[in-house]
Amino acid sequence: MDNTRLSFKEMCARFDVTPRTLRYYEYIELLKPERVGRSRFYGPRETARMTLILRGRRFGFSLEEIRQWLELYEQEGSEAQRQAWQELADRQIAALTEESEKLGQAIEELRALRDAPFKESRPAAKPPKK
Repeated sequence: MDNTRLSFKEMCARFDVTPRTLRYYEYIELLKPERVGRSRFYGPRETARMTLILRGRRFGFSLEEIRQWLELYEQEGSEAQRQAWQELADRQIAALTEESEKLGQAIEELRALRDAPFKESRPAAKPPKK
C-alpha cells in the first residue's frame, strides 16, 4: 500500500461514502484520521480500516461488531483477530444461510400465487329489501 494521505474529500470519493458517514465513523472511533488544524488526513492504516468496515457492512455485520473486531488487533494482535474473525464469519454465514432459505421459500410461494388461476372476488349481491 502506498504512503499517500487522503484528504477528507478524497476519502469520501475513494470509498463512495457521504461526509456524514465518514464523520460518524470517526465519531464512533472506527477511524482516527490525522488532524492538522481543522483538516483531516487519512493514511494507509485508515484506508485499510475503511476497506474492512465497508466489507463488514456488506456482509451484514453491525458497526459495533466491526469496531470491536478492529480494536482486537490493537489490543491482542493478529492471531486473536483472526480467531475472532472466523467466529464472526461462521455466525454470519449461518444467519445469511437461514435468511436465504426464508427468501427462497417466500419467492416460491409468490411464484405459486402469481401462476395460480386468478379468480376475481366480488362481493355477494345483497338481497332486495322487502
